[in-house]
Amino acid sequence: MRNRVMATGAATLAMALGLSACGGDSGSDGDGKTIKVVAADYGDKASNASKLYWKDVADEFEKANDGYQVDVQVINWNDIDKQVKNMIQAGDMPDLLQTGGYADKVADDLLYKADDVLSPKTKDLLIPSFAEAGEVDGTQYGIPWVSSSRVLFYNKDILKKAGVDEPPTTWDELADAAKKIKSKKAADTPYALPLGPEETQGETMMWELGNGGGYTDDSGKYTIDSPQNVETFQWLSKNLVKPGLTYPNPASTDRKTAFADFAAGKVGMLNGHPSLIQMAKDGKVDYGVVPIPGKEGPLESTLGVADWMMAFKDGGAEQEGVKKFLDFTYQKKMLAFDEMYNLMPVTTDALKEMQTNGKHKDLEPLFEVLPDAKFYPLGDPAWDVISAEIKKTGGKAATDDPKSVLGDLQKKAETAAADVK
Repeated sequence: MRNRVMATGAATLAMALGLSACGGDSGSDGDGKTIKVVAADYGDKASNASKLYWKDVADEFEKANDGYQVDVQVINWNDIDKQVKNMIQAGDMPDLLQTGGYADKVADDLLYKADDVLSPKTKDLLIPSFAEAGEVDGTQYGIPWVSSSRVLFYNKDILKKAGVDEPPTTWDELADAAKKIKSKKAADTPYALPLGPEETQGETMMWELGNGGGYTDDSGKYTIDSPQNVETFQWLSKNLVKPGLTYPNPASTDRKTAFADFAAGKVGMLNGHPSLIQMAKDGKVDYGVVPIPGKEGPLESTLGVADWMMAFKDGGAEQEGVKKFLDFTYQKKMLAFDEMYNLMPVTTDALKEMQTNGKHKDLEPLFEVLPDAKFYPLGDPAWDVISAEIKKTGGKAATDDPKSVLGDLQKKAETAAADVK
């Protein structure tokens, strides 16, 4: 969902090199019993690398299903889309892919329908709104994996030192708080604005929603260079970037950097998702969360994000084995992943457990804003292509001419949308 924190150090190197996470070697023996899984890494250190989770899932599944072997490759978020594209072009499709988007693969007729690889019991466990977000033209292909919503995180000690009595609710209040933080030298970075390639599209949409903008209109037509969106980036440039209240070059600053800086007590405010909660706790940061400020007031609809699981028709494993593995994972192992990263679940049983076991009070503010959240245009087969273009150049709109940057992206979006029709 693009609600991930990148691995660092040795773990990052291992993922970038595409080392097998668990179970067997990368070559299937062709008997349909080896299930090849490619998954994204949500960890920020070696001790919580996603390969640890997948090794546990693979080991348990293989014990419970004699004859099957699970081969998992975990790849960091910056590289996974490119590596999967190379796999597809080489005709070496995985059986299952867990990543951030699915619709482009539906357009290429690569995926099973969800009904073909999920038992009715497993499908009934999916939270309806997220299952619906996995549909293209009314048919579900994307199987939700994890979800999150976004809120404004702030460092209570930094705001107090700067003389800011209440967290901001509007853009102007945010800029004023950032100015006070800078003048009091209360933080290295008053507001962290990560518009680098890791997740440009997320930070961008959060700001655009605050001005009545977004990527599409109600009919689904792309509106990337709308007057509202241009105005949003003009405001960011004038009020945050040029006054030195954020990173000098937001377009080259990834979210993982912003999150790490907040957890180290170097950032006053930033937009974040559930994974930042544990990072802040580990860094002993006394933090608070509030709805994201908009131009005139808090966002009525924040950004909601889901990451996805999908099954390839031309993978090497038999369809029944893929179904067995998905049923096993979704019925028995989803809570473990959600709690490993403090992310919000997509299955009703995991949601009920997290809401009632008393261990997730810190997620309550994020649960509250999720029902009214706005999503990326996930069902559009062109979205992954458009999202990739936004990652490449969208962040430059905060430092260059936003009309030009967003206008170029609009043209690319219109071309991509036309190409898939």
